[in-house]
Amino acid sequence: MSAHAISLPHSRFSFRTLLWPVLALAAAYTVVPAFASTYIVEAILLPFLALSLAAIGLNLLTGYCGQLSLGSAAFMAVGAFAAYNLNLRIGALPLPVSLVLAGVITAALGTVFGLPSLRLRGFYLAVSTLAAQFFVQWMLTKFGWFSNNSPSGVISAPRLVVAGLSLDGATGRYLFSLTVVTLLTLLAWSLVEGSAGRNMIAVRDNETAARVIGVPVLRTKLLAFAISSFIIGVAGALWAFTYLRTVEPAGFNLDRSFQILFIIIIGGLATIRGAFIGAAFIVVFPLVLARAGAFLFGGVFDSGVLDMSQRIILGVLIILFLILEPKGLSALIDRLATRSKRRHA
Repeated sequence: MSAHAISLPHSRFSFRTLLWPVLALAAAYTVVPAFASTYIVEAILLPFLALSLAAIGLNLLTGYCGQLSLGSAAFMAVGAFAAYNLNLRIGALPLPVSLVLAGVITAALGTVFGLPSLRLRGFYLAVSTLAAQFFVQWMLTKFGWFSNNSPSGVISAPRLVVAGLSLDGATGRYLFSLTVVTLLTLLAWSLVEGSAGRNMIAVRDNETAARVIGVPVLRTKLLAFAISSFIIGVAGALWAFTYLRTVEPAGFNLDRSFQILFIIIIGGLATIRGAFIGAAFIVVFPLVLARAGAFLFGGVFDSGVLDMSQRIILGVLIILFLILEPKGLSALIDRLATRSKRRHA
């Protein structure tokens, strides 16, 4: 067993490292509801929160445990439709309980589709997770019960009520999403900072060496799939209930799975912060490109050409990130901060 086989993380707790997240959270709860417009909340912040949460779930599985998955959108769909049906079939069920149960259902399904990870690795495991993507979309489309026999398969989100307080407005939906994302982010952070996180990284770095030093490899993999699927399932419910307010199976296609994968690649693998940075880039940058394209070339090219150009530019940037900064924007920010400290030292 080589000396560099396993690199376990070292926790770094300090007032400075906790200060910025606390300040950002305080601003998110106070400044944003007071000053953000409805457009900013509904077009930027709500999808940002849902995608950040989904990226945290995938990062636990791929970044920390090294299990590549292309079925994230399928688990988002399971969470969304499970929460919808729980709310529909059990009328007195509180909304937070619906989200937790939807996450549990998604975790159970994710564990089932995680069983191939006990035998497969890398590309072969990624291909096997595609089965979840195609199976879930087929199931939701084939059986009308899941969409309450809607002819189009489209479901509308129920009223968002927590403890008798209506959250149907933009600000209410934002605060509800922010609270859910905050709680699950703390759950993910406590997981990766504990023994479970160290076991995941050991499995990722060298599975054989991890088994030799006593890491329960099989249990660690299944735990990663279960927790990851739980978080992604809740993210899917937020995507449907707080952002879109209506959802269909086609909205959780393979493109959505790749989008979440790109988020953790751009933001940085094996970092909770990277999920938020990558989601901000994926949500905001296309809007900036759309505005710039419409301003510069709106009278020259039609909307289809502009949309395709945005996709090409975004794809080129992702390739550049993989080449120039494989550790993502999170590592780039750390490096710039270190250089700044050295200059002012």
